[in-house]
Amino acid sequence: MENTDVSSLMGKGMDFLTEYGPKVIGAIIIYIIGSWVISKIVKLARKGMSKSNYDESLQKFLLNLIGWALKIFLIIIVISKLGVETTSFAAIIAAAGLAIGLALQGSLSNFAGGVLLMIFKPYKIGDLVEAQGVLGSVKEIEIFTTKLITPQNKLAIVPNGAMANGNIINYTAEGKMRVDTSVGIGYGEDMKKAKEVLLAMLVANPKVLKDPAPSVNVEELADSSVNLAVRPFCKPEDYWDVYFATIEGSKIALDNAKIEIPYPHEVQINK
Repeated sequence: MENTDVSSLMGKGMDFLTEYGPKVIGAIIIYIIGSWVISKIVKLARKGMSKSNYDESLQKFLLNLIGWALKIFLIIIVISKLGVETTSFAAIIAAAGLAIGLALQGSLSNFAGGVLLMIFKPYKIGDLVEAQGVLGSVKEIEIFTTKLITPQNKLAIVPNGAMANGNIINYTAEGKMRVDTSVGIGYGEDMKKAKEVLLAMLVANPKVLKDPAPSVNVEELADSSVNLAVRPFCKPEDYWDVYFATIEGSKIALDNAKIEIPYPHEVQINK
């Protein structure tokens, strides 16, 4: 009796191997060859994009999209080789996709935002931008998020949905930035001389652009000082160097010219 059971099990096992073995082996072979082909296609696409001078962030986005699309297609072929009806499988995927889509509405919004950012390119890697209350240099543009490095060297990760639907200030796009500073002088000081001294200080700074030319103008007649708007232009990467140099240089230049800079708390007293 036991020998009969063993023989029966072995027979069923052989029948199973005979029926499904070739399918499993074929599916494995298809997966291995398909994975190799996909890697080659992605490499060729990368070379083609590099030769066509595609934007770096766009390259990463498109290569990820191509890779995932081909992998999903390969998985469908492998499952079909195992004997699973592709129509039923497609229905399952559609139902699962709907459920996942409802659960991940925010992520899909970020995905759509990433696509829009790649198409319209409001910024690229390396640009200094301000968006969603964050100021920083673009480190990476991914499918769902944009990574920014703040001036404090902190990593800020902003969802692409918010980036695509909000205001974006790109400080790098025009290749130059205006540095806004101001300095006050006493009412009794020579205003014309102060403007000449400050302008000479700006022109002497090699990081201050000649075009547009820097300017010094009266900004405000305050309670205890005449405030001058000191406005140099510079490259975006030189912004902070020029900002701090302008503040320090203004103080030194006015001191050397014997022009008084009133204290902020100074009060005019009528006698």
